[in-house]
Amino acid sequence: MSDGSQRDPADAAKPSDSTSEASGTGAGDDGRQESRSATRTQERAGGPSQGNSIGRSLLMFLKEVVIVVVLAVVLSLVLKTWFVQSFWIPSGSMNNTLVKDDRVSVSKLTPRFFDLKRGDIVVFADPGEWLTDVVPPQQGPVAERINSVLSWVGLLPNDEGNHLIKRIIGLPGDKVQCCTADGRLLVNNAPITEPYVYPGDRPSDITFDITVPADHLWVMGDHRSNSKDSRYNDAPADNGSLGSVPIDNVVGRAFAVVWPLSKLSWLSTPESTFARVPDPGAAPADPTPGEPGQTSPAPPATEPTPAPTPSPSPTAATPAGTP
Repeated sequence: MSDGSQRDPADAAKPSDSTSEASGTGAGDDGRQESRSATRTQERAGGPSQGNSIGRSLLMFLKEVVIVVVLAVVLSLVLKTWFVQSFWIPSGSMNNTLVKDDRVSVSKLTPRFFDLKRGDIVVFADPGEWLTDVVPPQQGPVAERINSVLSWVGLLPNDEGNHLIKRIIGLPGDKVQCCTADGRLLVNNAPITEPYVYPGDRPSDITFDITVPADHLWVMGDHRSNSKDSRYNDAPADNGSLGSVPIDNVVGRAFAVVWPLSKLSWLSTPESTFARVPDPGAAPADPTPGEPGQTSPAPPATEPTPAPTPSPSPTAATPAGTP
């Protein structure tokens, strides 16, 4: 019995080891729980900080958008006021150079800083009831408000309906007449050939002989048979005083077609058309030999050679007396 009651020392140590292992396992679980708890605490602590960071980024983005929009509006207003403005073509008076509903860009540097030239296409404010049947494009109320704002800042063409677009034929002091025997206009007594006139049209069906007043322009549409221009509006004076446009009314020179994109192009001035037009009061330049419509100058007159004086013919002898 005594032998059976005695325990092996190794066996006696086993419960102690088991207890130690159990105690060690519990400590590990508590450590992991504390670690997870600390992680959750950090996440909860970092959540508002991360949200604040996103909010600050969004606020900075919105500020940048506002700054960009404001700068774009200011830049558009500056461009519209001093440099470039867009206009739409309200009629067919400039066919085929420009057709109805085309959009053009107009340089305001001319005539502010650069001189106008014969042949320039210009946009000008109606000098006095020239526009009677032009209707701007019809739009809904919302689209109309949006377009008004965009037009105001210069991002869309001006649709006010009180501007015209024509080509300059005569500058201040120029004498403009219609027409030569072959149907061409004369500017300061020099005939001009106009390749831009609408096919089939004559340079003018209205005869006139005018002198452009000071600080005014004589303008005509390229579609001469369908253009209420200086010719049409000069009556009843018919001397250039009523049909000429004040230079102060000129908005600028059209230099490009910008819409539709299929017609994107520069508008050039046909310098050859007016190359031989002299200044007002000067003699016209010599015509180029063989140019259509021009006649070669007549040779200078020579003094006629006097005919020789005939010698007196001999008188027949008359018999004396009568038979």
